[in-house]
Amino acid sequence: MKNEESVVSIVDDDLLVREAIGDLVNSLGYEVITFKSAEDFLRSGQLARTACVIADLQMPGLSGLDLLERLLADGYDAIRVILVTAYPRPEARERAFNSGAIAFLSKPFEEMSLISAVRLALQPS
Repeated sequence: MKNEESVVSIVDDDLLVREAIGDLVNSLGYEVITFKSAEDFLRSGQLARTACVIADLQMPGLSGLDLLERLLADGYDAIRVILVTAYPRPEARERAFNSGAIAFLSKPFEEMSLISAVRLALQPS
């Protein structure tokens, strides 16, 4: 049975990445919703149900960092954010953690790294 309060939203412009991450997170028992852009996620009406966002750092339009900062600015600070990237620049990592990201994973990452980050993000406060 899926935990309706533990929706994990995956935001990535790459369909194959969305599907792979979605399948992995879904196998952990969480409800997964996927979006091809940060803008689609923000317009979706799913923010109140989302407990964790896994977002690509670099996407057309709003980046994963932009999304993280937008969520904070709009009062959605309870949504935990995991950023993933194929381009792990130190300044982006620092900005992500300074903005409250739970994890910053470099692609390709080990499945257990993502599983650990999701479990950390969804632990009761």
